Amino acid sequence: MGSAVRTIFWKDDAVVMIDQKALPHEERHLTLTDYKDVIAAIKDLTVRGAPAIGVAAAMGIALGTLHLADSSREDFKRAFHKICDQFSQTRPTARNLFWAIERMKARFSEAFLAPTDQIKRILVEEAMRICEQDIAINERISMNGRSLIQDGDNILTHCNAGALATAGCGTALGVVSAAWEEGKKIHVFVDETRPVLQGARLTAWELMKEKIPATLITDNMAGFLMKQGRVSKVIVGADRIAANGDVANKIGTYSLAVLAKEHDIPFYVAAPLSTVDVSLQNGDKIPIEERDAEEITMIRGTRVAPEGMHVYNPAFDVTPSRYITAIITEAGVVFPPYREGIGKIAQRPKK
Repeated sequence: MGSAVRTIFWKDDAVVMIDQKALPHEERHLTLTDYKDVIAAIKDLTVRGAPAIGVAAAMGIALGTLHLADSSREDFKRAFHKICDQFSQTRPTARNLFWAIERMKARFSEAFLAPTDQIKRILVEEAMRICEQDIAINERISMNGRSLIQDGDNILTHCNAGALATAGCGTALGVVSAAWEEGKKIHVFVDETRPVLQGARLTAWELMKEKIPATLITDNMAGFLMKQGRVSKVIVGADRIAANGDVANKIGTYSLAVLAKEHDIPFYVAAPLSTVDVSLQNGDKIPIEERDAEEITMIRGTRVAPEGMHVYNPAFDVTPSRYITAIITEAGVVFPPYREGIGKIAQRPKK
């Protein structure tokens, strides 16, 4: 299976990405030739979704290194690490960001004795490899998860974990798409996902593009739909998964998981192994990004709250593993106990 959406790719020594801030009104791609523009795109959600952020960081590091001036080997090394450090300051919750930076640093170290021009091309190749691997990983996640979707299911999803969140077909929405392509008659309820409306703007757009039947709801309607018996299962993506299976995902995910547990509805998480952070024993250690107040006080440039109102805007919450039915990865579907299951499969993906 594939995706009609090309979220991010490398072309003619530039990073090309779809401008997600313009969706659903306009589908346009941006061509970025300065790594600082890639950093800005990650920060301002032009590109978002943990796997896509990882790919963007890898490409941005390659782009920045490509344009480094000739210098001594030590100066070249310092400049490379400075670029990496700048990317590490963009989105603290997304594990894939740091995983990609670590990959690029490791490749740089391996190639360090080569001529600098050769190192630059090696880093470009590594970034392209990370992108290609993400596409393949998405395919495997989708194939592994589609058996969990039954004919006639009504699936609730939150935020956007589709092609727009990855370089490929998506994680949670990739599973949904794979089930749909199998011929299963399914329907998707799409949470709008306040405050940035990734569900209303992005997931709804993707599902309409794929012609998968879907209904948009406000975030606070989900519990009522579950009580009515209209939700068969919930499937979401992830930005970081701790060693015990606790999951950080878009704010509002935890509430859905609690509601799903109350109504005996399966709650699935779909994510690549690069999202797993075995260095963190539980979700309490996951750093939670807080974003600008205007994401809540303004909607598309229109103020909806009084001037000067205090705002708390965490971008993510953490769902304890006890609420999660299974975690779908490219290495297979992991069921509880998660610490044991994750320990078996969560080795760093091979190059």
